[in-house]
Amino acid sequence: MTDKIAGYNGLTQTEATLPAAYYLDAAHYERELAAIWYRNWVYVCRADELQQPRAFRTLEIGSQNILVLRDDQGELQAFHNTCRHRGSILCTETEGTLRSRSLVCPYHSWSYSLQGELQRTPSKHTPDDFNKADYPLYDVAVIDWQGFVFVNLEGSNAIPFEQSLQEDNANLDNWPLAELKLGHVYKKTMDCNWKIFWENFNECLHCPSVHPELSKLVPIYSRAFMEAQDDPNWAEHQGSDDPRLVGGMSPEAQTWSFDGQPSGETFAGLTDEQRQVAYHYVVSKPSVFIVAHIDYVRIVRLLPLGPEKTEIQAQWLFSEANLADDNVDIERVAEFAKLVMDQDARVSEINQKGLRSIKHQQGVLMAEEYAVHDFQNWVRQQLED
Repeated sequence: MTDKIAGYNGLTQTEATLPAAYYLDAAHYERELAAIWYRNWVYVCRADELQQPRAFRTLEIGSQNILVLRDDQGELQAFHNTCRHRGSILCTETEGTLRSRSLVCPYHSWSYSLQGELQRTPSKHTPDDFNKADYPLYDVAVIDWQGFVFVNLEGSNAIPFEQSLQEDNANLDNWPLAELKLGHVYKKTMDCNWKIFWENFNECLHCPSVHPELSKLVPIYSRAFMEAQDDPNWAEHQGSDDPRLVGGMSPEAQTWSFDGQPSGETFAGLTDEQRQVAYHYVVSKPSVFIVAHIDYVRIVRLLPLGPEKTEIQAQWLFSEANLADDNVDIERVAEFAKLVMDQDARVSEINQKGLRSIKHQQGVLMAEEYAVHDFQNWVRQQLED
C-alpha cells in the first residue's frame, strides 16, 4: 500500500486494478487454482457435522475431489478422493457414514484403512517388488480450528493454519465458537469470478446504494466508509459518540437483524466494547470470512466453479439454548444476512458482466478501496510465489 496520511486508511494515489483477463480467462483461472486454492486452507464444514466415527464429506475444490472423514479413533483424516491403483474415485457420495472400517474402491476393490494405508488388493499375482506401504492415499492436511474444519491440498507441506488468518482479524476468544451448533444453511451460485466477491467484501463505496437496510444498522456504512479512519478528516471526530462518524451500530440496534434486536440469549462472555461494536470479522483467504455478533455467528465460504462462476455458502451458528428455544425464530435471524448477501451477489454479477468489454483492460482504485488494493496485492503475491 502507498504511504498513508497519519492514521488515515485510504490510498493516497490512484492504483491500477488486476487485469480484466484475470476474471475471464480460463487458462488464468487454472493458474489461480494451482497457485491459490490448491495451496491455501479451505473451509469444509463444522466439526460436529463429522461427529460420529466413519462420518465423511467430500468437497470439490476446483477440479480436485477431497475426502474428509472421522476415523474410529475420532481423529479427522483427509485425502484426495482417488484410488492409488488407476485413479478411480473412492467415495461417490457427497456425505454419509462409511459402512466398514475400510475405504474400498468401487472399481477394483483396493482397500485402505481410515488412516489412508493400503491394506489389500484383489490381484491374484502380486509382483515381487510391490510394497503396499508405497501406495497410501494422497494426503491432505486437515485441522479442526474452533469447531471449523479446514483442509489444505499441500498435505504435509501446508503452511500453519494461523498464517492464513488475516493480520487485522478480531479476537473471538470470548465467543464459544467450538460449542456453537448449526442452525441454518444458505447456498447459491453466483455468475462472477471468486475475486469479484472478495473485492466487494473489502470496500463500502457500494454500501449506501446497495445495502440501505445494513447502512441503517451501521450508520458509517451510509457514508461509504468501513471504519472511522477511512474518512480523511477522521481526526476531527475523535471523541465523538456518533456512529456515523466513529463506526459501530446505531443507538437503537444491537445486532444484525431487521429490527436490530437480538434473538434469544446473547453470549455471556463478551466485553462491553464487543457488545457495542456488535460485528467482528475473522478472514482466512481465499475461502472464508466469519462474522461474530452478540447472539449468533455466521461463516461464509466461497468456492470457485469456473472463471465466471462462484458458489457462496453461509452457515448460521447458535448456542444450544437458543436453538432449543421455540421463541427464537432462526429463519428470521438468517433472512437479514441473506438479503445482504443477495445484494452483494447481484452487484458482483453486474461487475462481472461489465468486465467482458473488449475496451476494458484494467480499472483503477480510489482512496476508499485500500482493502481491495491489499487483496489484489495478495493475489499478485500468491501468483508470484
